[in-house]
Amino acid sequence: MSTPQEALARAIAAVGTAAEFSRRMGITEQAISQWEIVPILRVLTVERITSIPRHELRPDVYPPPPTPPQVTTDGQPPTAQERVA
Repeated sequence: MSTPQEALARAIAAVGTAAEFSRRMGITEQAISQWEIVPILRVLTVERITSIPRHELRPDVYPPPPTPPQVTTDGQPPTAQERVA
């Protein structure tokens, strides 16, 4: 998993340039240059324009989605011994 700082860099790279990122965000490039991480009020917009999940942009605010339960080949949940193996 990447850090929020790395996720911000990936978000900017996803649209090409900081200028294009700022245009899509509707704010100045100078404002974005001051970000160390994506501000909480901007996370959903960044997610929408870059497809980078909110839990990667701000894991302190948005926890990762739960992992689906494991199922064995017979369709039953694994036993404690199977989970350890």
